[in-house]
Amino acid sequence: MKIGIVGGGISGLTTAIALQQIGLEATVFDAAPKFEPVGAGLALAANAMKGFQKLGLSDQVVSKGNCLDGFHIFDHSGQLINRTDSRAMSAKYGLDNFVIHRASLHQVLLQHLSPERLQPNKRAVRTSSAGPGVTLHFQDQSEATFDHVLVADGINSALRQQLLPGTSPHYAGYTCWRGVIENPGYEANYASETWGKAGRVGWSPLAENKIYWFACINAPQNSPHMKAVQVDGLQRIFKEYHSPIPGLFAHTEPEQLLWHDIYDLAPLPRFAFPNLLLLGDAAHATTPNMGQGACQAVEDAVVFADELQKDYDFNAAAQRFERRRLSRTHWIARQSRFLGSVAQSTHPLFIPLRNFALRHLPKAVNEWQLEKVYAVDF
Repeated sequence: MKIGIVGGGISGLTTAIALQQIGLEATVFDAAPKFEPVGAGLALAANAMKGFQKLGLSDQVVSKGNCLDGFHIFDHSGQLINRTDSRAMSAKYGLDNFVIHRASLHQVLLQHLSPERLQPNKRAVRTSSAGPGVTLHFQDQSEATFDHVLVADGINSALRQQLLPGTSPHYAGYTCWRGVIENPGYEANYASETWGKAGRVGWSPLAENKIYWFACINAPQNSPHMKAVQVDGLQRIFKEYHSPIPGLFAHTEPEQLLWHDIYDLAPLPRFAFPNLLLLGDAAHATTPNMGQGACQAVEDAVVFADELQKDYDFNAAAQRFERRRLSRTHWIARQSRFLGSVAQSTHPLFIPLRNFALRHLPKAVNEWQLEKVYAVDF
């Protein structure tokens, strides 16, 4: 079975490893000149860690990151709004609230794949049928034909657009800055977010004495004004926010700053096509509000390999994968979009009501949602 994977991010690499473990080698193509990540920190919840455990990668992943004790939400003055005890969650569902630099996770994944199976500088622009197989057409005018192709090239996938015209990314209404910096001396064993009228700021301590932070502000799509904002601008915007938020920006160098608008995908009607299957952000890109983007990509890899090893019939496995994954990923995307709209609200009457409701949220409600997110079917 000759399989091609389009996309060398977390989804594509994890899927290649999962296929390798059931005896199938795949060739991974990526548009970037080298197989290296673009990004900052990311959180891996219990469901992703269960996936890595099933693939035998959890110990290596854990060695590169940081396990945190809790997740806190504050208001702009530093008053606690809501708190989750990650130690209790880990005891019940498996290792939770684990944070890692995206580059470190990629290093772990790449160690398990043969370099000759990794093809950089190959941006797939379309597919065509070649008898019973699929031909990939790349931007450099080259081609490659496979029995089957897994499409994992992200939210802006050209191949998804070909398969499902009109499935353009949806702008969430807010834009985001991110950075990974050396820890100037802030001590915390939990991740946190601060919600206020100016926007939302979150930060987490990473391994190797580093901090990952992000800041989200409501703004028009692709705003030149937002694009021009640098760390001094963020300091001004969030000057009323509690410590250590102003200090996070003060210790960020201009070259450490990343900026991008936040997008997701409206739920797709299908993932499986003849000899083709959509995975990861190409299938179900979600806003980062639940920290489930990478987690769902890991789930995809495990579930598809699980289905494929039953009969090694790609198209039958893809259909079974679709049945297992559609409703779950749709729910995650909708919940994450809703949570983002709640967190990003700037309405002066809604904010105190929201904060009051979260402070008094029944424990059973929180546990029901966590149960639904963390319970995997593998």
